[in-house]
Amino acid sequence: MDKISGLSDDLLVKILSFVSTKVAVSTSVLSKRWECLWMWVPTLEYDDFEDINTDIKDRYRVSVHKNLLSHRAPIIESLRLKFCLGSLQPEDIKQWVSIAVSRCVRVLSITSLSDDKPDSALPSSLYTCKTLVTLKLEGNKILVDIPPTVCLPSLTTLQLSCVTYLDEASLRMLLSNCPVLEDLVIERDTADDNAKGLVVVVPSLQRLSLQIDGGCCSYDGYVIDTPSLMYFKVEDYRDRDSFSYLIKDMPKLEEADIAVKYGLQEFLESVTSVKRLSIKVLFNNEEESMYCSCIVFSQLKRLKLSICNDDWSKLLFRFLKDSPKLRVLNLDRASRYQRFDEYEYEWSSWDNEWSVTPNCLLKTLETFEFSGCMGRPQERAFLSFFFTNARCLKSTSILR
Repeated sequence: MDKISGLSDDLLVKILSFVSTKVAVSTSVLSKRWECLWMWVPTLEYDDFEDINTDIKDRYRVSVHKNLLSHRAPIIESLRLKFCLGSLQPEDIKQWVSIAVSRCVRVLSITSLSDDKPDSALPSSLYTCKTLVTLKLEGNKILVDIPPTVCLPSLTTLQLSCVTYLDEASLRMLLSNCPVLEDLVIERDTADDNAKGLVVVVPSLQRLSLQIDGGCCSYDGYVIDTPSLMYFKVEDYRDRDSFSYLIKDMPKLEEADIAVKYGLQEFLESVTSVKRLSIKVLFNNEEESMYCSCIVFSQLKRLKLSICNDDWSKLLFRFLKDSPKLRVLNLDRASRYQRFDEYEYEWSSWDNEWSVTPNCLLKTLETFEFSGCMGRPQERAFLSFFFTNARCLKSTSILR
């Protein structure tokens, strides 16, 4: 302890920033010198998930409020709040966030567990915070209520996980007033979040991740206009009804990860410039699992294809034919994607499908990985054709 106490206050504050806020506050009992050091730590994290006892949760509420009021650092670099709403009132959250905004918070993360409490709206001052760089909100009891004055000039990272929106225009208004936004994550797991459609029009966006659970039965689809996008991930497990997609071209796209039940063609049309592509086909409908012949992936170097439908060879051949520069192919036929009656399926169309050898097999493909190979007739026929024509192959892995 003597050696540590010999360090400067600035260095001690730096050390305290690497431990939990609970531990940092507890050092205040060590000595008179340590009494206020924790108050200058710029990173704060409060978590009541592990405490089940109601009395402990009440003490959590009081201690967070007291600590934030006592905090002295002129800038809060990071504030992370995790709580169960059963121990809090909506006004508590508003007050804590307001304090953080007044201290020029840069990173704010709020996670809540659902219960029967009313939705918790955040203070309007949050949506005009000039210093905020990262905002992460998680929990369907967090209400995203966007004021007309919204402007987040420094926000580069936004994550909205299973939140509730005041109305359908809230998300659109928020995104349109984040002029330097680069990284966006949106997760939806219910149709009761008040956002039927999903409109993402952000010229500065570089990374976009969308996840929509199968239980989210919204009738509307996507409108995505992100010309600077470099990474695109979408997981949409909804059964098709009447929703549609309007996705504009992404000319700078480097990597895409797509897992959908329907609308594969609409997504592929927008990612033709991609270099690394991962596709998970989640349906057995041949019509839905294909795409039009005019699509060409002229820059594609790496392809991972996970397929569950019986006509997997047709889609695979199409990708190989339309990817003239492909170097790495990862094919996933793991058992969780298989039909139980696949051994009885007839592969009569194989010869017609592979009558012309894709150019990438002859000239560019170097690495091949096949997971979930069970030795079925179509798999054996594919492997025979593949190894006969893959003339540049350097590495191969076939796993059951």
